[in-house]
Amino acid sequence: MFDADQIKQLKQLIGDQVEAGRVELDKLVEQAHAIRSAVKVIKPRAATSVALMASDGGNNRVAFNPFQLQVVRVVDSNGKELCLEVVSPISDIEDLGRRQFDDDGSPRTALGQMMHGLGVDTLKGLSPMMSGKSSSWVLVFRDLCEWATLYDLVCHRDYAVDTLIVRDGLLRSKIFSGDLFVKLGEQMYDAIERIWQRDRRRVWLVGLAKKTQVLEYYRLAISLSGVFDNGAASFAKVPAEMLDKAYVWDEYTRDVKDESQGEKPKFNFGSMYFVRFGPHSGDPIWTVDIMSRQDREAQAIFGYLQADAVAGFPIPLYPNCIQQADSFSRVADLDLDIIEDQLVDAVRDQVGEDKAPVIDALRLASDVAARRYE
Repeated sequence: MFDADQIKQLKQLIGDQVEAGRVELDKLVEQAHAIRSAVKVIKPRAATSVALMASDGGNNRVAFNPFQLQVVRVVDSNGKELCLEVVSPISDIEDLGRRQFDDDGSPRTALGQMMHGLGVDTLKGLSPMMSGKSSSWVLVFRDLCEWATLYDLVCHRDYAVDTLIVRDGLLRSKIFSGDLFVKLGEQMYDAIERIWQRDRRRVWLVGLAKKTQVLEYYRLAISLSGVFDNGAASFAKVPAEMLDKAYVWDEYTRDVKDESQGEKPKFNFGSMYFVRFGPHSGDPIWTVDIMSRQDREAQAIFGYLQADAVAGFPIPLYPNCIQQADSFSRVADLDLDIIEDQLVDAVRDQVGEDKAPVIDALRLASDVAARRYE
């Protein structure tokens, strides 16, 4: 606990820092004012929505997990499972890559389809982070599986109605080798065009993030400048100046067609927007990427997304399709108990009957510790 003198000192220190940052805040407010003329009102529409969500580590942790297993599960907003893998940091990455293909070399999984489409046959060739030098490759593999299912949905599915495909996260990534990520975006856009030419159905691809560096940086300035205080759901494209201010890597922010400076933009195929789906000034603002080549259809895209966000639950004014996919993809409760039971049985089989009581004791201790700190 702070005593009275410490609180007084802390108050003074905080006040000094806020005062020192006032000049910078004024500059940010001025930048935020500049997008007011670009703000457009969203006109709601209705469409089928599909979203993707990969379960994260917090959703599939088991109390007793000596092999650090990770359940990689990608599910759409209709509850259909699109990908299921179990990996651990000690998994053989080369063998994991081979499992994505049949014996004749044809793709067996969505990840195999994406690798085949990009012209790579190993996971290390797909991403430099899949070298196994760091245990974090497991999380990279999860992200690759999510991009692969997105690729499969866009490139290898038929749609009977106009469809908005929503990714939980921006259309940007640093995990792919070379220009493979840009190539991925080009192939998905070509598939979208084929669907239109063949079936006369529109397919749109967007990515939505709850938190982004640029929004956190400008959130206060946007509120102070009243950019979206127009009494309606609205959106505005994020200016390049804001992106340059918030991000270090211009390959992550520059448009895929921009080759004016330095290294080619290879981590991005989206155009970034600030979007508020509610009409009130206190309603949350989100960051949304739409495919750069679908920029001209922004009004239609946000109209469909807004109609879905109005029904959002439990997070208000956040696309319901993403929340549904999140709910379906979580590995929890009974599913988590089943995973742990299977893991314990597998470990017991490995150590033999004589050592089985040791495994049971360790599991009991892990369960008690987990419950103690829940």
